[in-house]
Amino acid sequence: EFIAQYPVENRSDSRLLYLQRKTGKIEHHHFRNIIDLLRSDDVLVVNKTRVIPARLLGNKTTGARVEIFLLNQLTEDTWECLVKPGRKLSAGTQVIISDSLNAVIGERCESGNREVIFSWQGNFWQNLETSGNMPLPPYIRREAVEKDKETYQTIYAQDKGSVAAPTAGLHFTSELLDKIRAKGIDLVEVILHVGLGTFRPVQTDNITDHTMHRELCRIDPASAELINRAKKTGRRIIAVGTTTTRTLESFTEEGILTSGEQWTELFIHPGKKFQMIDGLLTNFHMPESTLLMLVSAFAGYENTMNAYRTAVAEKYRFFSYGDAMLIL
Repeated sequence: EFIAQYPVENRSDSRLLYLQRKTGKIEHHHFRNIIDLLRSDDVLVVNKTRVIPARLLGNKTTGARVEIFLLNQLTEDTWECLVKPGRKLSAGTQVIISDSLNAVIGERCESGNREVIFSWQGNFWQNLETSGNMPLPPYIRREAVEKDKETYQTIYAQDKGSVAAPTAGLHFTSELLDKIRAKGIDLVEVILHVGLGTFRPVQTDNITDHTMHRELCRIDPASAELINRAKKTGRRIIAVGTTTTRTLESFTEEGILTSGEQWTELFIHPGKKFQMIDGLLTNFHMPESTLLMLVSAFAGYENTMNAYRTAVAEKYRFFSYGDAMLIL
């Protein structure tokens, strides 16, 4: 009953649970007051990926309903997709999505998903904006509405490619970011395109046997240089979200952050050491998820479980559209 089905009206009116790593002490705030918990020399690192309206509904030429869920762009017109009803869609099946967007179901990918070849009139991304629905997570038990195209997107989202939002960043407003910059805090952008695997629970008895999903991430040279310089002078690097954390830790070797682009399969769980981040801003995550394990690795298992018990007792709102937790 605590799983948020809709966002709060004003993004920064969300609640914020503040957890101190060393002592385990917990404080309760509103997100708009995060500025009081940050130092003037902190560095906030955000993921500027943009969620695409990845869920397309169409019809076969027979009239039968088809759902296509975009996962990864393979070429200009071909995507790796989930399709329903999968077994009934043979290669070559034509799907009409709109007057200006059509698809042909292709062969199976190595992952078991399907290649789908699109054809369109005008601009592909414009067609997607018009015909696609936002890919809300399965625990939001409602159909996506037009407003989700705005609310399930961070205000700094730029580079298209995610099928889930980096939700820790959903709480920031332009006004709050202006105040943060005015305090002297540096805001640095990286990219990790969030995949559907982010919602996949760990199902192995031993968590180290879990196969992590691959996600594309990128850090530009200027961002890497600023973060390295800040780290060297003792400034705190605070990751906004688990996706930002995985990006920073994936690009760090022997305490130095490199720039570039790579597919990461990094699975951070208790026992793993963090090389780059000193703080983490995150939402509350599902049990048995790799995201909860990352938080436990950073905050400590007992601290994390206590914070979640407290959040439940205090009736915090959970998951993507829910409240946030700051761990310092």
